[in-house]
Amino acid sequence: MSPDPLAILAQPAPLVAPALIGWTLTHHTPDGVVTVELTETEAYAGETDPASHAWRGQTARNAVMFGPAGRLYVYLSHGLHFCANVVTGTEGDASAVLLRAGRVVEGVDLAQHRRGEHVALRSLARGPGNLGQSLALTTQHSGAHLLDGGSLVLAPPARPPAAVSSGPRVGVSRAHDWPWRYWLTGDPTVSAYRRSKLASASLSR
Repeated sequence: MSPDPLAILAQPAPLVAPALIGWTLTHHTPDGVVTVELTETEAYAGETDPASHAWRGQTARNAVMFGPAGRLYVYLSHGLHFCANVVTGTEGDASAVLLRAGRVVEGVDLAQHRRGEHVALRSLARGPGNLGQSLALTTQHSGAHLLDGGSLVLAPPARPPAAVSSGPRVGVSRAHDWPWRYWLTGDPTVSAYRRSKLASASLSR
């Protein structure tokens, strides 16, 4: 018997993040359907995690992170990129997994149109902002249920991936060395690792 997807998502983010590798996220829109197979994720543990949006408690912006599990949390990064997260854990405790990268497995032409005709296929959803753009996600989708058969559908794979690697998180100045980033080992769609300049500066002091 296959595990219940909601039971998997109801665990803490550091446990869910590696488990999400190989899952698919599908968005049905009037323009068509795009499906991304997840190849890179990153865990954020809420109020115990200084790199999390919920570190200082609940706000209007991060309220979705406090549950229930199985919802989408979308935020605007640097005023340019919409980044998608899967809410995890138990309701009341903020926890989410950032979807860092994936492979477009359905709707390649539509994703290419959204990203630009000169973007390489492996880069269509490589990086959290690019993944959000390929799936046409905005903050209007924040709070959407991912397991109830709506326009956004998160689904587990038929079989788990062969190998998953882990390492430090990308682009955060606090707790950047926590090994909570997970990726499909050797996959070309995984984003490049870049340590935050703020993190590097703090180490040099």
